[in-house]
Amino acid sequence: MTELVRKPLVLVLALLVTTIAASCGGGAGSSGNKTLTLGSIGWNENIAVSTLTKVVMEDDLGYEEVQIKGPLELGPLFQGVASGDLQAFQDVWLPNHQDYLNNPQIKNDVELLDPWYEGQTNYGIAVPDYMDVQSIADLDRAGTDEITGIEPSAAFHPVIKNKVIAGYNLDMVLVESSTAAMLSELEKAYKAKEPIVFLAWSPHWMNAEYDFHYLDDPKNLQGAFDDPSRILTVVNQDLKDDDPQAYAFLNAISLDEEQVNTIEAEINEAGSNNPEKGVRSWLKDNQDVVQPWVKSAKEGG
Repeated sequence: MTELVRKPLVLVLALLVTTIAASCGGGAGSSGNKTLTLGSIGWNENIAVSTLTKVVMEDDLGYEEVQIKGPLELGPLFQGVASGDLQAFQDVWLPNHQDYLNNPQIKNDVELLDPWYEGQTNYGIAVPDYMDVQSIADLDRAGTDEITGIEPSAAFHPVIKNKVIAGYNLDMVLVESSTAAMLSELEKAYKAKEPIVFLAWSPHWMNAEYDFHYLDDPKNLQGAFDDPSRILTVVNQDLKDDDPQAYAFLNAISLDEEQVNTIEAEINEAGSNNPEKGVRSWLKDNQDVVQPWVKSAKEGG
């Protein structure tokens, strides 16, 4: 009888010890089996902030994996966050992307966090400084009949095609491709001092690499797109309850223009196929930037 009682008691005690040990793990250990999925459009500032997020959350918060899915078009990115297939997308430009957020299938299933970018954004049609063109109205004498764009889903593209080109009666076409392809064309044209009209924005390393200027828009046909924007993160509405530590970390991120540009420069130096190497290089001298985010995450989680 004593033996029959003792065996279940030993089992109960073993289970109790295991439970107590697990509950006392805390901190990074308690995040060891956590994962997070971020969406990316592949724009350079998105690669910079999402890779930085991945590295710090895995190294300092003990996440097993922070996966970055992309590059994806804007529509699937917002839909993915709303459905929960993605937990966050960190490159929302407002007011430029407001129409996506107004979609009835999206707006009730997502939450916008505070802007993570502290600087002043720029966005619009631009030309290198060696071109004697100052206004969109003068583009017919630019020496090219193309405006080199980026991804087809870019919210600015319909404005260029349907309002800017038509409104200024330009004999030009918008060429849609990708950010990488646009930058490649810019590099080739700039080296050869050939005319190129392209879509530019800041924050982006191109602002440090090339001398160029945004064109005046006397008819204001670009609308709000060339006005300063806020760059924010959109998260699934359940993230705050499902993973308060990730929510707190994403909401604490804050970077200025110089920080974004230097992260991008380090990534370029490391090679575009190894952004983590560039981010780790940047982190060597910038732990003071990210540690407050880590603290907020640990307190919030």
